[in-house]
Amino acid sequence: MAAYPFREHILGWKGWDGRTPSPVPAAQQIEFKNFAGHVAQRFNIHNIEPWSRVFPATDAAYLEQFRTGVEKAHSSVVNIAVDEEFSQYSADALERERAIMAGKHWVDVAAALGSPSIRTHIERAQDSKPDVGRTADTLSRVVEYAQKKNVVVHLENDDPVSEDPFFIVQVIEKVNSPWLRGLPDFGNSLAAHDEDFAYRAVDAMFAHAYGICHVKDGEVNEQGKAVHVDLARTFRILRKNNYKGYCSIEYDAPGDPYKPTADLIQKTVEFLS
Repeated sequence: MAAYPFREHILGWKGWDGRTPSPVPAAQQIEFKNFAGHVAQRFNIHNIEPWSRVFPATDAAYLEQFRTGVEKAHSSVVNIAVDEEFSQYSADALERERAIMAGKHWVDVAAALGSPSIRTHIERAQDSKPDVGRTADTLSRVVEYAQKKNVVVHLENDDPVSEDPFFIVQVIEKVNSPWLRGLPDFGNSLAAHDEDFAYRAVDAMFAHAYGICHVKDGEVNEQGKAVHVDLARTFRILRKNNYKGYCSIEYDAPGDPYKPTADLIQKTVEFLS
């Protein structure tokens, strides 16, 4: 049975998008380096997926502290969710070069923490619509570097413009490397599109998935409307594609995250049993 990694922002290090306030009072928050131990104690889960935006530092000394905390919890980092501000398809070559450098930096962080993969974000460009060729060219350089470090790079169907799932599939197929894979999110496409599109999108992403997916049972769209994920349908898609990677539990809603997260873990175990 697959392990179930737990994303750090479920516990409220920041809001789901890095901008909304934490649902967990400051007095109840824990030091990031102790996160793995907290998750292991609270949920008996020993695989975590930390988020780049909540790393207080990425120098060698801090990463060693963080890795020590993970090891003390008898846990592992199985992916790092990376959000950077540089677009891989910008018409500006300098911005694309900065995207490459940022990607390589987080590959190095993953290698230092023993993580087998990262998820890199495709940022919107101010000067261009999404471009498969430029995105693939930029990411191929990151992937080439990642391969040398034994780190897989994932792309997620997150931003409805820059990370349209079918755009991501085109990029993955153009790069054509086993070191660039899809990271299907259960709810993101449903928040931006109708059900027909969303479940076709999840299917397309799982066809290119390898190491990790994001499990959620709901999402709130840009209009503030809550949408419900058909977990049974989505797990059937997962099984149809013979997916064997991690299922990372993601709770994106205000309020106490603990009970809803525990419930979602239980549902995930049941669907995979």
